Amino acid sequence: MSRTLCITAADGQIGHMVTELLLTSDQFKPKIKKLVCVTLHPEKCTDLEEMGAKIITHKHSDPAGLVESLKASSVDTIFMIPPAHAHKLKLSRDLLKAIIAAGIKNTVLLSAAGTDLAEEKTEPHLRQFTKIETELMHMRYNEGMEKASSCIIRAGYYAENLLLCEKDVINNGRLRLPIGDKNSFAPIALGDVVKVAAHILVSQGPKGLSDRFRDQLITLTGPETCDGVELAAAASQEGVNIGFADISDTEARQLLDSDTDVDNYEKQYLLDYYSLVREGKTNYISTLDFAVITGEEPTSLPDFFKMYGSKFKPKK
Repeated sequence: MSRTLCITAADGQIGHMVTELLLTSDQFKPKIKKLVCVTLHPEKCTDLEEMGAKIITHKHSDPAGLVESLKASSVDTIFMIPPAHAHKLKLSRDLLKAIIAAGIKNTVLLSAAGTDLAEEKTEPHLRQFTKIETELMHMRYNEGMEKASSCIIRAGYYAENLLLCEKDVINNGRLRLPIGDKNSFAPIALGDVVKVAAHILVSQGPKGLSDRFRDQLITLTGPETCDGVELAAAASQEGVNIGFADISDTEARQLLDSDTDVDNYEKQYLLDYYSLVREGKTNYISTLDFAVITGEEPTSLPDFFKMYGSKFKPKK
């Protein structure tokens, strides 16, 4: 049976990428009957509409309209990506209510690795994901949702976030991050998260999602931990000859503020994650799920810099 899928926050990187993969890959496309995208910014999804996706605008003031749109589209499976927005928690709660009201049985939530270790005082934006996870897990206790099928994907620090340092690296020859000089983290390529999500979303089982994934908490990181010096060394392996410098939160915020394309919420989320690294709460890898689900190995740091190395080099 083919799926009628809904992807939320489709204007963001993950939402965009997973929609493109599902609509263009011979591996996934035959398993999809219809694909609907929910977005706060429909003007950023015109290319997805051209690929065949139906675009639904998520309006703050019209939760009932969202429910009706989901019902009218006969959505049976939803990939819930909390939006990078100042009101992330409220918008996510509205969406969970809409999922219940529309009777959508299969929900896959994209959460964040480390949210369970984050502290309300020091990493409040990261901690919000724990609240969203909790409300998702309680969804089955609502009338009509007793047989709801869910899966939570906790993705670690996206390696592509390093591209936000592109101009600074070119100007200073150093990767400057507020992560301290002792603890490590394991950046994961966005494409690897997208692959896992696609496999889960099209899976089939007697209770909705495949029993391999139903009620699973899946944590994804890159395949190697590294501190700042080791991260710079991985770049140097691919001809990106840079150093590393630990900086303060204030300097990091100034660096992020210099990039006007970065949303304020996203900036704060990154600062929260760097705080988690400094606290020593990211010194681990979690790759077994990726290998089992995709049959592949996750992208290594040298391979990441092989793909994106040119962005860190001065333009001639």
